[in-house]
Amino acid sequence: MLAEQRHQYILSELGRTGALSIAELVRTLDVSRETVRRDLNALAARGLLVTTHGGALAADRREPSLSDREAANADAKRRIGLRAAEFVPDDASVLIDSGSTTNAVALALADRHRLSVYTNDWRTAFVLARRNGNRVTLLGGELSDDEDATFGLDTIQQLAQYHVDFAFVGAGGIAQDGELTDYSRLAAEVRSRMLTAAGTAIVVADHSKFGRLTPVRINGTDAARYLVTERAPDAALRRALTARGIELIVCG
Repeated sequence: MLAEQRHQYILSELGRTGALSIAELVRTLDVSRETVRRDLNALAARGLLVTTHGGALAADRREPSLSDREAANADAKRRIGLRAAEFVPDDASVLIDSGSTTNAVALALADRHRLSVYTNDWRTAFVLARRNGNRVTLLGGELSDDEDATFGLDTIQQLAQYHVDFAFVGAGGIAQDGELTDYSRLAAEVRSRMLTAAGTAIVVADHSKFGRLTPVRINGTDAARYLVTERAPDAALRRALTARGIELIVCG
């Protein structure tokens, strides 16, 4: 396959899925990783895609800003937050991921008492700290350029110190095979550690995440016990989630 043919294929697939991994392109195109990287860099130089660690995003499929995410499906996220918070009694230990939907969970937990909260999201810490006898630990790490949260190796290492009753975790997308995906390796690793650090791990995501494949798969998806959302996914995705042992909870 000529370079121009490969480029057309890559752009066509990005237009369909929004994201591709280098490993996937190596298998499909039957070329070396170096060839795929050169193709992606050439297309990125023309502004036709965005390269990521391990793959590429369509030019219009980079993660939206936090303010845009908060505005999108705001009522759905509020309802998801209220339903997800029903899992948590007073005196529980809770790990809360960063993001607009997980922040809705934090807001819904504002009337709980004596929670032990661990989070990498500054806004969640401010919502739940210094009230009702809660103890809040803000995880360390590098402050993200895109949101009020910490990520990185320090965050990952600190997460290894904890085991909690409940974890509430978001995702960049939920692929058709039921696997959670994210936009960067560090964000994916943080979420992976959160899923495996809880007795009950709960994914919170609105319907816009269904079928969305972002570049990095989140290891430990099978550790999730529930997915709380506001609209049921299609039958194929429901079957994939069930096969992974994830129970779907749809809030009306």
